[in-house]
Amino acid sequence: MNRPFKLNLTPSFTGRYISATHMKFPGKRKSKHYFPVTDKGRIPFGADVERSGEIYIVGMDQLLVDIEARVEESFLAEIGITKGESVLLDDVKVDQIYSRLKEEDRIVGEFAGGAIGNTIHNYSVLADDQSYLLGTITKQINMGDYAFHYIRNTSSRVNLSHLHPCSGPMGRAICFITPDGERSFGIGRGIMDELPAEAISEKLISKASALVLTAYLFRKEDAPIFRATMRALECAKRHNIPIILALGTESLVREKREFLRDLISSSVNILAGNFQELGVLTGQSDALLAGQDALDLADLVLMTHDRHGLYLCGHVDEEFARVTKDQIHSKSIPEYNRHEYSRAMLKSECKKPLKMYSHINPYLGGPSTIRNTNGAGDSALSALLHDLAANIHHRHASPTSPKHKTHFLTYSSIHQICKYANRVSYEVLRRSSPRLSQGLPEREDSLEVSYWEK
Repeated sequence: MNRPFKLNLTPSFTGRYISATHMKFPGKRKSKHYFPVTDKGRIPFGADVERSGEIYIVGMDQLLVDIEARVEESFLAEIGITKGESVLLDDVKVDQIYSRLKEEDRIVGEFAGGAIGNTIHNYSVLADDQSYLLGTITKQINMGDYAFHYIRNTSSRVNLSHLHPCSGPMGRAICFITPDGERSFGIGRGIMDELPAEAISEKLISKASALVLTAYLFRKEDAPIFRATMRALECAKRHNIPIILALGTESLVREKREFLRDLISSSVNILAGNFQELGVLTGQSDALLAGQDALDLADLVLMTHDRHGLYLCGHVDEEFARVTKDQIHSKSIPEYNRHEYSRAMLKSECKKPLKMYSHINPYLGGPSTIRNTNGAGDSALSALLHDLAANIHHRHASPTSPKHKTHFLTYSSIHQICKYANRVSYEVLRRSSPRLSQGLPEREDSLEVSYWEK
């Protein structure tokens, strides 16, 4: 197979495809050649790649405004919230807590939030491309209210035209940050569960590159948004659209464990969560073994593991497996990273599926100061979505490229996606907001990586 030039790229991941696509993509290009220089696999200069079709991601969420406050553990005990957990509160109690936080000058920021809202926003910032968000929003929006702040703090590339307007207040999530950086949540529902099933557009989902959901949507089975989510799932499955599920919190996974296992096994292609959540889901107390077991449920698994970095676990057909050029490591799974230079595939597309794993430690050891951990996992998932969408875009634009001799799920190897996701997470950890305000830094000369090893 013809092989592209190996480029030395900075880890800024802010360059663009030139001639092949208008999306941003990880890595600042230092050469004019981006794909194999052959007549068969190359996109001709001047080709109209827009004819390949619109590429977009659809995310569905309980729209929330995040209110971040710094508190001591004693404060959490007073209001009855267990550290590290997410607790539902009635709107009256949320108002009381909010007033107290204001009086004691503990609030450090108010942002547009929600796990999938954050993920979709960051995806559009990284890719510089369109996405759609489904959910509810206040029908009457006034200057300075929660709905106004939500829209103001969401990328203009996120299309909000399919949001469903409702009477009532936006959902609110008070994020309590303790001195050790741990986050705990008190959630006021507002109108966040009032999305009706009839508001879901099958036409929109049928043309998407992926449907991104969170386990929070399944928490209340009698809520309108539960039925709306099930309809969205059915639409995506009917049109073979990849389905991604973010797990939420450890307590939610424990509460809905059997339901989630059945749902993932029957409907989900890509699973994202932290080690605690995946440990509860699989019953494993070791990160690699949790990833291994999760691959019995899903095709691809993204797992963050606090200061230990992140793991990406997937499937590849034996025919297309590529052995790593890096050092081979053994932990609970011997030589677990042997095939990490492979691109992920759906298990159903593999004649002889192999499980493969890649792990990366925190970028540059992690930030010297972690402002909070809110949004780190969501940002890692946004990087994975970017690679997924880029693969679909390139397959449409250059279907005869050697990159698409079989149906891969990702554009890059799981090893390289780990690098990208790790870098994006670092950028969020060192900020005070779970959302990127712009792409990653243009240049960082302290380290150079080769993003495309293929």
